[in-house]
Amino acid sequence: MDPNVQRFTGFADLYDQYRPELPVVVRKILSQLAGGERPLRVVDVGSGTGLSTRLWRGHEASVIGIEPSPDMRVIAERLQATDQSQSNISFKEGTSTNTGLADAFADIVTVSQALHWMEPEPTFLEIARILRAGGVFAVIDCDWPPTIHPDLEQAYNQCMTRAEVAEAKYLVSRGVRRWSKDQHLSRIRDSRLFSFTKEIVCHSVENGDARRLVGLAKSQGTVASLLKYGLSEDEIGISDLCQVAERTLGDRTVSWFWSYRIRIGIKLVHQV
Repeated sequence: MDPNVQRFTGFADLYDQYRPELPVVVRKILSQLAGGERPLRVVDVGSGTGLSTRLWRGHEASVIGIEPSPDMRVIAERLQATDQSQSNISFKEGTSTNTGLADAFADIVTVSQALHWMEPEPTFLEIARILRAGGVFAVIDCDWPPTIHPDLEQAYNQCMTRAEVAEAKYLVSRGVRRWSKDQHLSRIRDSRLFSFTKEIVCHSVENGDARRLVGLAKSQGTVASLLKYGLSEDEIGISDLCQVAERTLGDRTVSWFWSYRIRIGIKLVHQV
């Protein structure tokens, strides 16, 4: 299995339970940019457990999630099968460079929280191939962690830094490749496959407690890789984060403010 796919194996339940769902405003923005309130076909590449694909549940569009990880896909399919509002959604095995879909298939293609794990040039070529002329490509990322409390944000970032040091020390992510999120928009523009590019920002509000913050940290690929490798929560810094979260929040549930960055590319009308 490709190291980038292997990285997200073994914690799909945790991933789906603690990560955020996309705000409805994202669907409204993309639908309008695609030229109507009701796009006919949407493709979500790197759909994971279906968190981002579920943005379109109950919608008239036909939606396909493309996901290479069997672990993630099993969760997505299980949840889809038990939720009637997801009757317009299906999932299939595939990658960002080989979706298995027809040319000019989609009105909208999304990649949520995943483009930094995908090789840009062949990914853009595949997305441009399956998009119709004038179709919308949207790369969606949120800032980590959500805005909750200064002490929690500092503790979360310290945990992530500690985990990254351990990841390098123990070589647990050998062969894994990643690309900077900060350069997503410039890479889309430089591909010359899209006639219009733009970055849009928005936010959403969810609720969370101390337990969810710790679960969110464990859903990060670096932390999950270290736990699979056998390191303890003390070594990674999860225990310290847990202490700060419990001290700051106690048993309270509070608002979490998620900030999103959406990089847009509109396919060239005369794209070959």
